[in-house]
Amino acid sequence: MLENTHQATPSKKLRYSAEGSTFALIYFKNLVLTVLTLGLYYPWARVALLKYQHRATSLGDKTFDFHGIPSTIFKSYAKLYLLIVLLYSVLFFGLLSQNDLTSAICLGSFYLLLVLLLPFVLHGIVQYRSKNTSWKGITLQYLGSKYELFWAVLQGVLITLLTLGIYAPWFHTKIRKYLISHLRFGNLSFDFKGTGETLFWIQLKCILFLIPSLGIYSFWYLRNLLNFYVENIEITQDGKKVALKFDIQMGDLFQLIIINVVLRMITLGIATPWIMTRNLQFFSKHLVIEGIELSEIQQVTYSTPQTGAQATDFLHFDLA
Repeated sequence: MLENTHQATPSKKLRYSAEGSTFALIYFKNLVLTVLTLGLYYPWARVALLKYQHRATSLGDKTFDFHGIPSTIFKSYAKLYLLIVLLYSVLFFGLLSQNDLTSAICLGSFYLLLVLLLPFVLHGIVQYRSKNTSWKGITLQYLGSKYELFWAVLQGVLITLLTLGIYAPWFHTKIRKYLISHLRFGNLSFDFKGTGETLFWIQLKCILFLIPSLGIYSFWYLRNLLNFYVENIEITQDGKKVALKFDIQMGDLFQLIIINVVLRMITLGIATPWIMTRNLQFFSKHLVIEGIELSEIQQVTYSTPQTGAQATDFLHFDLA
């Protein structure tokens, strides 16, 4: 009897095992404390939610973990709020000046500075979430530079304005590719192969078909969008490609969305944590990772861009 030496490509699925009732207790506790403290409790609420969601997510037989520190996040939010207050001060000064030229300059400065702040905030979120996410002691790392991201965002915003928004899908895809291609998880590297042209046609078809279909096409649009974002992520493990598949059927997506809408309506929003749990369980159930060797994922230390001492860098944000 001949021995079959052919081995099937290993396939793995994420598993999200959170319970809606447990998550709801955390969610509403955080909501109440955040409201009572006028938002000051938000960093502690955010970390509590992320810790629970990470620990409820497993790959193979090991769960993820989140190690963020609320006090660190609080300091960055305080700095960010200060900057936003300063920006609104410029805006209100222009409105109160009763001078059209001054108002126009202040309004333009407000939006310009807000756009310039965006890449630093985005960089801070991705970097902090990455370095505080682990699996089997292996830490996710983000190797991007906030200054490279700044110039990419600035260029994208200018071209999008000059093209009256037509460039937006290419801009969005370019930023997504930059962020994903600078992620490392042990000896796993990532890339994004989606193109602005593909995203443009997905969005254009939605614009053309949404109203004639009385909104029904939105289900196909969402499925196409999810497939675009997930299946264009390319993972490489020691030179071998790992494929991501999102095996979603229209019936599954339709059922998920309709039930979520009904739950939100009849409970006046109280079912929000259960809806969030259903969404994450749905995503993990249908996401398939083909060709990955979990036992061969090993911690690798990468050098990060040197941009000066972060402790004295006012545009460094630790956000989650």
